[in-house]
Amino acid sequence: MVWLFIVIFLFSATPMLLLRYLDPPTSSFILQNEKAAGRRATREWLALENISESLQLSVMAAEDQKFPFHHGLDILQIRNALLANETRSRPLGASTITQQTVKNLFLWGGQSYFRKGVEAWLAVWMELLLPKYRIMEIYLNIAQWGPTHYGAKVASSRYFSLDAAVLTDSQAALLAAALPSPSRSNPGQPTDYLKARADALLDDIQRLRQQGYIVGLYL
Repeated sequence: MVWLFIVIFLFSATPMLLLRYLDPPTSSFILQNEKAAGRRATREWLALENISESLQLSVMAAEDQKFPFHHGLDILQIRNALLANETRSRPLGASTITQQTVKNLFLWGGQSYFRKGVEAWLAVWMELLLPKYRIMEIYLNIAQWGPTHYGAKVASSRYFSLDAAVLTDSQAALLAAALPSPSRSNPGQPTDYLKARADALLDDIQRLRQQGYIVGLYL
């Protein structure tokens, strides 16, 4: 039994400790998509200080408005999703940015309770061993923004011909709005639906900025 606990501890803690100091060369999600697409992904690592605050705020506004404050899981959101999914044919998501980072880095697709359980467990370990800004940095470098395009640097260049450091709120909101359907969305030539999603984020972006969310990443 002791050995089992040791194995579980090493399985959980070791990759997170490595991520404190090493940028991941790829991710499970990227590898799976490369195999399915039959071609290599386009991505290039970028330090968080070289990614605009607008994009950081945009993904928090769109994906996880409690990111600076939770410990990996949003329990209330999980509870609400479980209740809602009792009457929905399409499951409602409740994953935090941390959970999405864990899933993209280490896990596989699907909605099984086992996979979600492993995701939640590793998300807690990631929060224990990595600072918030590092989690955000990893997330923004492995997020998908196109069929085979990943990361803020590639997305900013591909869709706006800009460095990620100079994205405006409007441009960042378009990128964040594309995250739920990255293979089918083009932030550079957005549909009316994507524009509407992005416009809806702008007030939230400004509110999070005023509430000090960027400062919260570094506390």
